[in-house]
Amino acid sequence: MSTINTENLILDAPTDAKKVLEVENLRVQYDTPRGAVRAADDVSFYLKEKEILGLVGESGCGKTTTAMAILQMVQSPGRIVGGQIRINGRNIVGIPESELRKYRWTELSLIPQGAMNSLNPVIKIKEQMADAIRAHENIKKKDLKPRILKLFNDVGLPERVYNMYPHELSGGMKQRVCIAMSIVLNPSVIIADEPTSALDVVVQRVVAQTILEVKERLGVSMIMIGHDMGLQAQMVDRVAVMYAGRLVEIGPVMKMFKNPTHPYTQLLIEAIPSIKEKKPLKVTEGLTHDLRNTPEGCIYQFRCEHVEDSCCNEPPRMYQVGIDHFVSCRHAAERARSMELLGGYHG
Repeated sequence: MSTINTENLILDAPTDAKKVLEVENLRVQYDTPRGAVRAADDVSFYLKEKEILGLVGESGCGKTTTAMAILQMVQSPGRIVGGQIRINGRNIVGIPESELRKYRWTELSLIPQGAMNSLNPVIKIKEQMADAIRAHENIKKKDLKPRILKLFNDVGLPERVYNMYPHELSGGMKQRVCIAMSIVLNPSVIIADEPTSALDVVVQRVVAQTILEVKERLGVSMIMIGHDMGLQAQMVDRVAVMYAGRLVEIGPVMKMFKNPTHPYTQLLIEAIPSIKEKKPLKVTEGLTHDLRNTPEGCIYQFRCEHVEDSCCNEPPRMYQVGIDHFVSCRHAAERARSMELLGGYHG
């Protein structure tokens, strides 16, 4: 199996940045009768303090699997088969469930994609939030309501939500309840799994703004998973692009949008509709390879218009093309460095 050399990706983080989360050589697979599906294959990245990292890519690329692995919530037949996940310096892969419970909500929390499926439909909102607090804190009953109402105020929810059931709330209100639950114990890292994908455009804006306000108020670090590149451009500090279970490019959001380096990243950004001009939709030929049989060389070789013989034989690794900017393509890295020498790239 080909592997990505991610040593530089970890070591070249800015020395003045505190890393609250480090994922190193993470491998997650789903066992099937026809072979193991490599859903996350040698994934490495870090998350800095007070930063929002966007995790993007097409459906099935491994975004949510990576998030569930960080939360140690990969469901059978999936399992973590390699790598480390460090929260504030401690590796949590393989630690007992009793210890993991101490990290969830307090160090790591989740804003789920489907709020209605995440909230218990037969339990009132106040009771669901109280359960999360009681599981970690010895709090008096009289102190619960003021604390929950303060959380509602933080995310823009009215007090009446306290005594309501999930089905009585709109989609946007349910999503904000999930945001309130994610910050109930002031975690270091919040993972938002496509938090606006099931909402209409107006409500998307409200929820996105709520997430940004919470992040600024609490100073938490976030991983924002999504498909909407336009939303990513407005919300995140860095973008990590995944394809077929691997990271193919990671870098500061503005540099990635102005100078996308990997062919797949270029395709994602070119797919954003323009309000200034009409342009044909650019598509790529072919399909993603079978994740049970990863090819030697570059994983994007079957769909890349720039593919060369060396791409099919040489294992890819991450090349640095700028500050905090890495790409898993030697030819793309060479082109980026050539542009930089000519003054056309500002990584």
